[in-house]
Amino acid sequence: MTKNLMPDRYKQTDFFICDIFDSFKDDLASMEHPVFSLSTKPDHRLLEYDYKGVNIKIKPSYTGLATIFDKDILMYLASSLMNSKNQGECISKIVRFTSYDYFLSTNKKTGGTQYKQLNESLERLSGTRIQTNIKTNGKEITRDFGLIDYWETVKEDKGGKSILVEVKLSDWFYNSILGDEVLTIDKDYFRLRKPTERRIYELARKHCGSQIAWKIKLENLKEKIGTVTTIRKLRFNMKQLAESNHLPEYNVSIQDDVVLISRKEDHQEVNKKSHDMLPKHVSKKEIEKHARVGETYDQARERLGNKDNIRNLKKAIQNKGSM
Repeated sequence: MTKNLMPDRYKQTDFFICDIFDSFKDDLASMEHPVFSLSTKPDHRLLEYDYKGVNIKIKPSYTGLATIFDKDILMYLASSLMNSKNQGECISKIVRFTSYDYFLSTNKKTGGTQYKQLNESLERLSGTRIQTNIKTNGKEITRDFGLIDYWETVKEDKGGKSILVEVKLSDWFYNSILGDEVLTIDKDYFRLRKPTERRIYELARKHCGSQIAWKIKLENLKEKIGTVTTIRKLRFNMKQLAESNHLPEYNVSIQDDVVLISRKEDHQEVNKKSHDMLPKHVSKKEIEKHARVGETYDQARERLGNKDNIRNLKKAIQNKGSM
């Protein structure tokens, strides 16, 4: 598992992350929609998605689309603002932070290259524009906005490294903080090497909250991830991810092009407790395989443990089931 993750560069003996944050946060809107590019090279595509009548266009600047690694800055700021907010402190759209704290918090190196990459990330976040239609009082309004309104280096050292950075967040992102529209994420998210794995973790965290598991067809997962890779390549990647089992908090499996994501027991004690209470004739694996969307372990145990449902369950198992 360790070889599939970046090294944990800053142990608690060197840097106690809770001195800055009580937890890491991610905003719900960008977890649901593929706003950030998964490319490791400059991406100048115009992205467009339609979701339940809402149209979203993501437009790049000359430097390209903001990437999922650029998003680390927003997650860092969301974590900082939510921590201040939870402590009753006043918060603002204008935020100042030190580059060094950002690097340590997101498990990055602190060399000169990282300072250059930070500036490039801020440039892409500022340049990427989102256009979406919003219905208000029966009228459809189209808005265009950036991920951040502006950024500037407040101070640099003699070598040109940014020491203090100031960012003004967009209304879109800042409102997610004000409305508590965020979810806590595992700090090992920042150790994931591959953009696709980071995106899969986000989707798992968003869709596998109080549920037993989240099931989705591979072709639908491809669309939600926002990847341009082929189904064949994605299938191969998902099988590798299932085998290595290194995704923080979640197990991944794939069968007949249906992906199943469930929470790991060591991260969710409630799963273990529910598992101990399951009927002897129904295994935990079967429960997760035949879970319904939004169903908890207790609800599934009661439904599948009902004698009237046993015959249907066994028949489904024999037929290998499907989503």
